[in-house]
Amino acid sequence: MNWDWLYTDWAPWAEAATIALLLAIVAWWADRRRMRRSDPDAVGLLPWRDLAFWGLFGALLLTLVAIRYALRGG
Repeated sequence: MNWDWLYTDWAPWAEAATIALLLAIVAWWADRRRMRRSDPDAVGLLPWRDLAFWGLFGALLLTLVAIRYALRGG
């Protein structure tokens, strides 16, 4: 198997996009869990909705950068 694609210019950007997407998925799940809690007075500490949005936004931007580097031939 050829692993040369790991050493291209776009691979670190794609890895960062994957991490940001995983953060967005976890934050979305936590926000969904927060909305369905049984005790409405049990308020959490983190703004899960905002973290999900910014994680998804970052994943989108990092994916666009990775595609740009891939199309450039790097």
